[in-house]
Parts: sequence; C-alpha cells; structure tokens
Amino acid sequence: MNRTAKLVVSALAFAPLVSFAQDTATIRWGIDPTYPPFEAKQPDGSLAGFDIDLRDAICEQLRAKCVWVEQGFDGMIPALRARKFDVIMSAMTATDERLKQIDFSNKLYASPGALVAPAGSKLLPTAASLAGKRVGIDQGTTQEAYAKAEWATKGVTIVSYQNQDQVYQDLVNGRLDATFQDKTQAGYSFLKTPRGKGYAFAGPDVTDVRITGYGVAMGVRKGDADMKKRLNDAIAAIRANGTYQKIAAKYFDFDIYGAKQQLSAAP
Repeated sequence: MNRTAKLVVSALAFAPLVSFAQDTATIRWGIDPTYPPFEAKQPDGSLAGFDIDLRDAICEQLRAKCVWVEQGFDGMIPALRARKFDVIMSAMTATDERLKQIDFSNKLYASPGALVAPAGSKLLPTAASLAGKRVGIDQGTTQEAYAKAEWATKGVTIVSYQNQDQVYQDLVNGRLDATFQDKTQAGYSFLKTPRGKGYAFAGPDVTDVRITGYGVAMGVRKGDADMKKRLNDAIAAIRANGTYQKIAAKYFDFDIYGAKQQLSAAP
C-alpha cells in the first residue's frame, strides 16, 4: 500500500469523528426479518443477522438513534415512499426497475440466485427442465421477477409466498418440486439445517443481471441525497476501518462483498 492510499484509509477510519458528530436524529429502518442469515427474529423477539450487525455499525458511524420497523418484503418500497420509515435494510437488490421508484446506497454485498430441489432430482434452473413443475419463491424478490419473466410463460408454475419460511415449508411437505432464491440464504437457513436434509442446490448459479442487479444496497426515497451520502460515507468508513470484514467473518467463509458475479455499485 502506498502512502497516498494509507492516508485515504486513515481519513476514512476517523471520518465518524468529524463528519457524523452532529448527526443525532432518529433514523427508521424497514426490515422483513424472515431471511436468515441476513435478518431473522430470535425466540426472545430480538433481531439478529448480517444486516442487523451492519446497520448497527452504520448507525454508530452516523451517531444516530436507529429503530427497526417491520414490513413485509413485497410492501417495502411502497412503505418507504409513504414515509413509514427512512431506509430499507432488508437484503434488497438494487435493480434498474427498483431505481425507477427509489434510490439506493452503494453496494453492501451480493449473491446469485439458486434452485433448490430434492437431492438427485437432476433439475436445472431453466424453463425446459422445470416445465410442468411447481417452483416456490418469496414474493417481491428479484428471483420472483426473473422466474415469472423467464419460466412462467413456458409451462412452469410459479408459486409466490409471503416469506421464505413458507416456501421451504411447502417444499418439505411435498407441495413444491423446487424453490428459487438467494443462494447464500438457501445454504445457511435451509440446506445446512435439519429440515434441509435430502435437498441440494440444483444446477448452476443464476447470475442474470435481473437478479444480481447492482448488488444488495440500502434503499432511500427518491431525491434524498443527504441520506444517501451519509449512508455511503458510513459504508466506506466501516470497510476502511475493518469493521465490515469482522462482521462478515461471523457469518460467511467467503467474500460476500467481492464475489465475482457482482456488478459495480448502484449510481
């Protein structure tokens, strides 16, 4: 690392002492806590997950009081626009379609889409392979949009659910032939758990831009340039001072931020 780079990192690491010292307002964060390991509700009612820890670190940088507001994922954007909360922090991918309605921070992380089916099924995430099959998907996700565009018109029955837990429950109960969702979420919250026994990823990852978009980011209302800048500055700071990497290491054994399938951060 050259001297210039060191100075940049040093400046970012101490940015909260200067840039965010006066930021004490309450910020409301919209979340659907049904998507581990990113966000989930614990038996005692508390929230836990990668997004939860990231938000706490970001709020520390912002020196703001932060509160969670629970919201179903499919209603997340309308609720943000209606000012029910100020920021979406719920594993939402920044896509061109969503950018027509709201703005996004820079990238937090990204993960490809993946099909899950009974082990040995030989199914593939293609319309030809899934023709005549029932595929469960969490409604409002980029995976749902992709499946409806690419598969539903070609003989594949797409079944949408209010949350991911319901998707897995119907798969286990034999009501679905496969599920299609974020690969990281499927691996950690289903395949590595007892109820995921007998199931496996089916076929290759799906890295279509409609799924990966510009990576997962925080959503803000259109025109809220101040909030967007504050969030971007906080992301840069926690990546520069190592906080981001420490949090990521608690949940993942791979680079969730820099996976090669990711695109550049949203503008």
